[in-house]
Amino acid sequence: MALLEVKQLEVAYDEVQVLWGVSLVVEQGSITALIGSNGAGKSTTLRTIFGLKQPLRGQIVFDGRQIERLPSHQVAARGVSLILEGGRPFPQMSVLENLDLGAKSAKARADMPATLEQVYDLFPVLRERRHQMAGTLSGGERQMLALGRAMMSQARLLMLDEPSLGLAPLVVEQMFGAIRTLNAQGMTILLVEQNIQHTLRLAGHSYVLETGRIAMEGAAELLDNEHVKTAYLGL
Repeated sequence: MALLEVKQLEVAYDEVQVLWGVSLVVEQGSITALIGSNGAGKSTTLRTIFGLKQPLRGQIVFDGRQIERLPSHQVAARGVSLILEGGRPFPQMSVLENLDLGAKSAKARADMPATLEQVYDLFPVLRERRHQMAGTLSGGERQMLALGRAMMSQARLLMLDEPSLGLAPLVVEQMFGAIRTLNAQGMTILLVEQNIQHTLRLAGHSYVLETGRIAMEGAAELLDNEHVKTAYLGL
């Protein structure tokens, strides 16, 4: 069952069009990936789904309802969470205060103690640093905090924009492991990522975006696709 459907999405910045007829489906409970080179339009796609950018044309359907004209706070209220590059916590607030901000809905507030324990179980370092200012965290810890904040919101769809960017290899492994765990716990994930090998092995289905258009789609077999190997894996 599709939780998110993007249909023939077209987006421009002023006079420059950056997306042409982008269509994709994110199934309930899946990890779906959107991969491609810098400038392909991946981040624009996520921002448009989340209501930070208005499309020229096309439809965005979440849980059976069109959301392409909704502002971002209304999209978030329906259960969509977007984590931008670097996690972007509130630096002058503590880890715990940042997590507290994630629990916005009445249900999320009521479930907050139990959800907070789930966050700390998945990311023990956040428990250790719960009173530390978020601006002093490492890059990997900021990403963990961003994922924890999404857990606190009880998001139904989590969209991640380059979660491994700039992280050390060991931290990248931890980050992908956390994404896998969140999905196993029931969270649906749409992942934008340039770590192609990790991503294609993690995602159940992937779309390749090139110059604003979906060029191909598939699952782990894309690792054996000659174009993918040449263009993205350097083989």
